[in-house]
Amino acid sequence: MTAPAVTEAGALDLWLIRSPAPADAGPLDLTVLDEAERKRAASFIRPSDGITYTSAHIALRRLLGAYLGIPAQEVAFLREPCPGCGKPHGRPAVTAPGPPLHFSLSHSHGLALVGVADRPVGVDVERHPRAGTVGVCTPALHPGEQDELDALPEEERPAAFGQLWTRKEAFLKGLGTGLSRGPSVDYLGPDPGRRPQGWTLLDIPCGPRHHGAAALAGGAPATTRLRLLPAAALHHGGTADVRAGAREPAAA
Repeated sequence: MTAPAVTEAGALDLWLIRSPAPADAGPLDLTVLDEAERKRAASFIRPSDGITYTSAHIALRRLLGAYLGIPAQEVAFLREPCPGCGKPHGRPAVTAPGPPLHFSLSHSHGLALVGVADRPVGVDVERHPRAGTVGVCTPALHPGEQDELDALPEEERPAAFGQLWTRKEAFLKGLGTGLSRGPSVDYLGPDPGRRPQGWTLLDIPCGPRHHGAAALAGGAPATTRLRLLPAAALHHGGTADVRAGAREPAAA
C-alpha cells in the first residue's frame, strides 16, 4: 500500500463536486460505496438529495483512494475520539498507515466540498439561506456575531449569515465536536483577530447559490488549491486525478 500523503507538504486541497440532475445522473458508481453508504443513499425521499449524497461519497472515496494509492472501495474509515467526551464520534479519519492524511466532507443541495490536508481540517458548504432562517438562527450565535448581523441592512443579512455559518460549521467539524459545541461559544465573524487562536479560517467561493468555508489547524496553508472534480469521476471507470492543476470553478 502506498503511504498516504497530500500532494504538497502544508497544502490545503479543496475539491468541489457538482451533483448531476436526477434526469442526467446516469449510472453513478455505487460499487465504490460500502453497504451503509448505499443504504443511506437509498433512504432519501427526494431523488435530488439522494444523488447529492451519493455523488459526494463517491467523490470522497475516489479522491482519498487517489491520495492513498488504493482503490476507492478499499478506503476504510474510523471516528477519532470526541474532544469533549472521548467516545469514538469525533472527526472521521482513514485507517491507512503512514503520514497523516486529514479530510472533511460537506454537501448541500447539489454541491459538495471536500478538504484534504496533512493536519486537521473542516469544511462546510451551505445553500444561500432564506431570511426566515436567519431570523430563527441568529439568537443562537455568539453575541459579537449577533451585533454585527443586526448592524447590517436587512437585505445584506442572509449573505453575511450564510458565510458566517459555514465558517462556524467548518471550525466545529475541524475540532471534531460538531454542533455539540454550542454555536454561541466561538466568534467566527469577519474580524480575524477575534476568531479562535490556533486555526486558520478561509472563505471558499462556491458560486452564487452556495457559501463555503474551510478551517485548518495551525497557520495558513503553504498553498491552497481549489479544483472542480470532473463529472466522469462519479461514474463507472472514473478516477480522480489529484495531480491535476488548480482550476477556477465556474458558477455552481
